[in-house]
Amino acid sequence: MTTAGERPPIDALIRRFIFDPVPHHRALGLELVRCEPGDVVVRLPYVPELVGDPSTGVLAGGAVSSLLDTTGGCAAFSALRRPMRVATLDLRIDYMRSARPGRDVFAHAQCIRVSRSVAFVRGTAHDGDPDDPVATCAATFAIFESHKPRPKPPATEPTS
Repeated sequence: MTTAGERPPIDALIRRFIFDPVPHHRALGLELVRCEPGDVVVRLPYVPELVGDPSTGVLAGGAVSSLLDTTGGCAAFSALRRPMRVATLDLRIDYMRSARPGRDVFAHAQCIRVSRSVAFVRGTAHDGDPDDPVATCAATFAIFESHKPRPKPPATEPTS
C-alpha cells in the first residue's frame, strides 16, 4: 500500500500499464516473475494452444517473440523515473534453438541505457538454463511523455 506522494512499486505499475490493459498478454498467460528498475523476468507457460508444430510439441516462435518484446518493454518502462508510455521501435531476435516441449520459457531483459526519448534493452529467453538460451534480443523502445489518448480525426461528411 502506498501513501499520497509515494510511487507504487514497479511491479504494480507494470501490471497496471502493461499487463492488465493488453488482452494479448493475458491470452499468452504471461506472468511477471521478478521486477526491479530496469531488470525484469517474465514467464511464458507451456500450453498446447501455443505450440507451433504439433508433431514436435515445440512452442511457436511468435510466442517467444511476444515474450521477449513484452519483457523488453517492461524493462524499459521500469527503468524510467515516472510512468510513461513505451513502444517498440526495433526488435531483433536471434533464435538459438527450439524451446523444449513441455517447458515454460522465461525471458530476462535489462534496460542498458535510457536517453530522453529512447530506451535500449538486451534480453534472453530460456527454458530452464539461462546459459543455454532459446533466443536473445536487442531492442529499442520509444518513450512518450504522455498517457493522453490521441485526438480523434475530425468527422468528414459523406460526399454524394
